[in-house]
Amino acid sequence: MYTALTIAGSDSSGGAGIQADLKTMTLNGVFAMSAITALTAQNTTGVKSILEATPEFLKDEIDEIFTDIRPDAVKIGMVSSAGLIRVIAERLRFYHAEHIVVDPVMVATSGAKLIDDDAVATLQEELLPLAEVITPNIPETQVLSGLSIQSEEDMVKAAEAISRAYPCAVLCKGGHSLNDANDYLYAQGAGTWFHGKRIGNPNTHGTGCTLSSAIAANLAKGFSLVESVQRAKEYISGALAAGLDLGHGHDPMNHAFALPAAYAVSADGTIPKEFVCAAGEERR
Repeated sequence: MYTALTIAGSDSSGGAGIQADLKTMTLNGVFAMSAITALTAQNTTGVKSILEATPEFLKDEIDEIFTDIRPDAVKIGMVSSAGLIRVIAERLRFYHAEHIVVDPVMVATSGAKLIDDDAVATLQEELLPLAEVITPNIPETQVLSGLSIQSEEDMVKAAEAISRAYPCAVLCKGGHSLNDANDYLYAQGAGTWFHGKRIGNPNTHGTGCTLSSAIAANLAKGFSLVESVQRAKEYISGALAAGLDLGHGHDPMNHAFALPAAYAVSADGTIPKEFVCAAGEERR
């Protein structure tokens, strides 16, 4: 069985972070493992507090995973301090980790800041050069490239600038009132647009975590980077289109929209409505 590791923060509300990563990786057909960088007390309306893991403990987490069940791919999400970033980079180099996907999480969907200022420079120096691909959104792309992004042409310029600087492939994610969820991948000197239709669902908590985890899972299974991005976009579109409605803020998606319903039956013999459509669909 193929395996994937997520190194990220926990989301107590279950819509983003480690929880979203594990759901996504499982639904994309790999055995999912985790190394937690921080605990967050949060819900769909915002982040109340963050309790960060120590560098020593994070090192132990990563060591225990790599020395027993080696991951075929690694996704890195929220890492809020320079010390943790250095540990991750050192351990990944030590184990010659493959298929590293970095989601440079800096700000939560709710607007809460999730990374220290000095950690941004460490992220750029230590972690991004190890990545096969990074998946910044528009604000993160502007920080990493130093360029203002007001158009799709600006996305192309920024992605190319970031790729030259580190070097790694860059998936610059659209949205943020710029386009209809069109993403631009720049890899090995070539660019590819992935066109997506904006889905009328305001519940987008954890979309960045989900996309990067799906990419990692597909890389672990042997798909090319372009194929992995395309499959990840199809998965996240399905999760959004399922129309899950939970919480009172930036609500989560339905990661289990394609889950077979056999084990989703309730004690009264009914199947939750979120699984009804998926149960009757032909599997691809």
